[in-house]
Amino acid sequence: MPSLRKELAVDAPAEDVWSAVRDFGAVHQRVARGFIVDCKLDGDARIVTFANGGEARELLVSRDDDARRLVYAIKNERIVHYNAAVQVFDLGERRCRVVWTIDLLPNEIEGYIDRRMDEAVLAMQATLGSPG
Repeated sequence: MPSLRKELAVDAPAEDVWSAVRDFGAVHQRVARGFIVDCKLDGDARIVTFANGGEARELLVSRDDDARRLVYAIKNERIVHYNAAVQVFDLGERRCRVVWTIDLLPNEIEGYIDRRMDEAVLAMQATLGSPG
């Protein structure tokens, strides 16, 4: 099972970045503007619309304010397993690190998801703060 990991340094307080990440229904406004263009809540899930026109239904698995960690999952006809975690680590007064991991199946979609994560990280950098 592929496990993908992306990290980004953000020039903003961890509390501010966590406030944006934990806001599950505002990912298109507060976390990855331009990469995600719309988000609608549906119970414990969000339906996100990507700039390329694709959509995904992401189910909220857990939100841990103490660890600053959000976990969500996707399951559809193409994806057998997709579990993602976004965690924010404090690096000082005005700096933090965001770690995003995704475990997924089938193996054949690893390259596609990896490229999409790279695009998302650029949007996250621009939305959350400047690159470190």
